[in-house]
Amino acid sequence: MTTAVKGPASYFPSIEQKYGRPVAEWQQLIRSSPLVKHMELVAWLKAEHGLGHGHANALVAHTLAQTAAS
Repeated sequence: MTTAVKGPASYFPSIEQKYGRPVAEWQQLIRSSPLVKHMELVAWLKAEHGLGHGHANALVAHTLAQTAAS
């Protein structure tokens, strides 16, 4: 039996399919941005890269959580 992916990562397959970039590439963009606040990063992804709010929010939340954990 497989475990369903939950949380922000559940958006990743549709993000990759819709925008044609791997999640790792989006995460690198987020990490290299001079912006640090969650909503600033979400707004930037939406304005500069055309992501929808839910997709941008999922990428930022997951990336910032990984960064905080390391």
